[in-house]
Amino acid sequence: MKYFIITIDTEGDNLWAYKMGQPITTENARFLPRFQNLCNKYNFMPVYLTNYEMAKDEYFINFVLKEIKNNNCEIGLHIHAWNNPPLYELISSGETSGLPYLIEYPKNIMSEKIITMLDLLKETFGNEIISHRSGRWAMNQDYFDLLIENNIKVDCSVTPHVSWLSKAGFSAESMGSDYSSYRENPYFVKHSSVSNTVLEVPVTIRMLRRFTFRSITSPRVFPRNIKAFFTGKPIWLRPNGNNLKDMLALVDEIKNGEENYLMFMLHSSELMPGGSPTFKNAESIEILYNDLNILFDNISKSFKGITLKDYYIDYLKHQ
Repeated sequence: MKYFIITIDTEGDNLWAYKMGQPITTENARFLPRFQNLCNKYNFMPVYLTNYEMAKDEYFINFVLKEIKNNNCEIGLHIHAWNNPPLYELISSGETSGLPYLIEYPKNIMSEKIITMLDLLKETFGNEIISHRSGRWAMNQDYFDLLIENNIKVDCSVTPHVSWLSKAGFSAESMGSDYSSYRENPYFVKHSSVSNTVLEVPVTIRMLRRFTFRSITSPRVFPRNIKAFFTGKPIWLRPNGNNLKDMLALVDEIKNGEENYLMFMLHSSELMPGGSPTFKNAESIEILYNDLNILFDNISKSFKGITLKDYYIDYLKHQ
């Protein structure tokens, strides 16, 4: 059996443009039912990896409670350190600073932020929370230890073949994680001092040899496409409005390989016009949904929808 896991980083509107101290809006919550209805059509169950502002949005809460009652989705943990209580002031590196990673904070503050968020999710949605994805993809051993200590069973923060070292954090010399040489398939991460573990289920990313003939007319793009044809380029199941063929090629790669799961990812705000740099208007959202319909229909023929929680349970059964 091959499984299809949908992960949605469920967070405020267009955080790509967010600057520290600005208000964060959550209008994108109103656009989630359309996506959920599409998932329901194919018996796919999205995992809403939820951060602080979304866990406080009444529309999102009511929407998810209904879908959870019908076993249509899962709530997981997603932390953006800059507004997740308790607040703690870091020293900025200056004009070149980005948004802070959780791993920049003292370990005791990291722990308090995780516990605060888990308590909020449990109280709001009435379920135990066992799945997690880090904000801005950043992980280290302290972070894994804290997840394990707080009974998180499955993480999906690792992006094989992708490095985030060029993405600055907030404080001096802070940067993202480098997953360029990490494993593509699930594995257990051990706690640094006890025997407990968390299952890492990496995002589905493969190096595929891809070439687009349109690039021949573009001097800027052509050299990259030549390199991608010979060495491959990292392909995600992550729609951008212009990559349907790449995503379908990835589906075929996993369908015909030994892997038993395919993981899709998107941000909740990407489902709203103007909620991201990628989908800026209503027309681009319709292109997205056209691609999603084709993609999900293709996937439904060979994969069964599953949540991270149920994937974890199934994985343990086969160990």
